[in-house]
Amino acid sequence: MYQPRRTSRSEFVPIRHLRYHVRVWGEPRPGQVPLVLVHGWMDVAASWQFMVDAFAQDRHVIAPDWRGYGLTETPVVDNYWFPDYLADLDWLLDHYAPGQAVDLAGHSMGGNIAMLYAGARPQRIRRLVNLEGFGMPATRPAQAPGRYARWMDELKALHRGELVLKTYDDADGVARRLMKTNRRLSADKAAWLARHWARQGADGRWQILGDPAHKITNAQLFRVDEVLELYRRITGPVLWVEASDDSLSQWWEGRFTLAEFHQRLAAVPDLRKAVVQDAGHMLHHDQPQALAAVVEPFLDG
Repeated sequence: MYQPRRTSRSEFVPIRHLRYHVRVWGEPRPGQVPLVLVHGWMDVAASWQFMVDAFAQDRHVIAPDWRGYGLTETPVVDNYWFPDYLADLDWLLDHYAPGQAVDLAGHSMGGNIAMLYAGARPQRIRRLVNLEGFGMPATRPAQAPGRYARWMDELKALHRGELVLKTYDDADGVARRLMKTNRRLSADKAAWLARHWARQGADGRWQILGDPAHKITNAQLFRVDEVLELYRRITGPVLWVEASDDSLSQWWEGRFTLAEFHQRLAAVPDLRKAVVQDAGHMLHHDQPQALAAVVEPFLDG
């Protein structure tokens, strides 16, 4: 099994009536800006371990499990609203870095959250790294009726017990699932991740540490015009990092392309770009050394 080079500790922080789990590496150091890492959909903070291990220097790293993921409490809700992630992040920064700008990096959904937050609170972010956080395809007002209907239908399916997450006989089964999803993930990393991505339930089966309600479609349309206004208000430098595999085109089958997302990025005032070779969407798992070699110099200016 993978052996971490840098040890993290678990802390629990009260955030908006929830007991938030935060994974912390290192200690605050004079003259060093804290690095906050936010994970993606159906992931956990422990996913950052490989990139943290690949950093050349020790850093004070703060990585929460989002609400309804990992060891953070699951709120009493049957669906999730995107602005809640921004507010949770705001509370988290108030706790760990009051009155101080931080470096922020996010992967996938976390990258999308990081970009929106940096536009809403530009003074809180010194430097920002977005790893494959594309956002969503553009929508049209005419889609609203169908979107609301789908949202209500999915809520009913959840309450009927039809939207569930698969369980596994053991941790090795979870590891095999991770390797099936990501063909580049090595067996030692998968075995380590499985024990953070899932846990054994009272029935003896291993359960994914994610609320099935995360699968509910957002009732609101994705407004690109709003997103671009937030992008324009980001004041710190932004590093966009994408994998050599074009996962975006694979997901959306032409309905949302990498070229379209690059057009959106043109709204960011201070943007740098990088590509990590031989990597897919989970590039922090696939090529942590190559990723660290791109991210760390950017953070250090």
